[in-house]
Formats: sequence, C-alpha cells, structure tokens
Amino acid sequence: MIIGGGITGAATAYSILKKKPGSKLILIEKGNALSQHQTGNNSGVIHSGLYYKPGSLKAKNCTTGREMMYRFCEEHDIYHEKCGKIVVATSKDEIPRLNNIEERGRANGLSGIKRLTVEELREYEPHAAGIEGLFVPQTGIVYFTKVVEKLGELIT
Repeated sequence: MIIGGGITGAATAYSILKKKPGSKLILIEKGNALSQHQTGNNSGVIHSGLYYKPGSLKAKNCTTGREMMYRFCEEHDIYHEKCGKIVVATSKDEIPRLNNIEERGRANGLSGIKRLTVEELREYEPHAAGIEGLFVPQTGIVYFTKVVEKLGELIT
C-alpha cells in the first residue's frame, strides 16, 4: 500500500511494478486525481545537481534522478525542455560563491557549464542585472502533473 498520489507515491508504485510485474499494489490518494497537492503546484524545475556537496547522497540522487526524468519524458513523449539555467553574481563579493558553485557543478559531473561575461549574460537574459554568470545546460523544466498522469496510466 502506498499513500499519496503525487510524484513520489506514483513513481514508487511504478518502480515496484516494474521490478515485480504482477504484484498487487494499492495507491491511495485523498484528492479527486493524482498530483493535486505539492506535485501539481511546484515550479516544474528538473534540477541539475549544481549546488550539492560533491559525492553526497543528495548530489547522487539529484543527478541520477535528473537523467531518469529526462529518459522517462522522452520514452513517453512528455513535453520537457532542457533549457538550462543561469546563476548570476550581482556584485564582486558574490564572485567567490559563483566560483564555488561552478566547482561543485563540475565535481558533480555537470558538463558544458559556461562562465558568462556581462555581455554574454545579457544574450541569455536581457533583464539580468549581474556582473558575471554561469550557464548550466542540464537544468530543465517539465509539467510534473503530466509525468504523474503517465505514471498513473502505466500503473493501472
């Protein structure tokens, strides 16, 4: 029995059924449909793993989960976008933090991180008010409600 029909509950049920096809499983959701609570109200960001301590469980789970999400969306024709993200330093005293974030990202296996000058920053985002930035290509977006709807179909 799994309680909660958000992304965690639905993905757990799906994983169990993939590993043990034919298992009897009950997924209980208090709402009228899946993903009506936290999952249906989040920002839709597929996180890159940029900020986590290299080698930590959070870093490993984030990077593995990110790739699993992209693969799931591709396999099931769910619209998603690897649009990347920009991290901006707005003053000179934020440059050391930007350097640290870049180092963590590279240590967590993120490739293609690009350091941005003021001019390059404006090319990515004309309204950004920063002195330097980072472009991180692995970050993306997805409507997680659609992911959970697909999981629900597959579970059923």
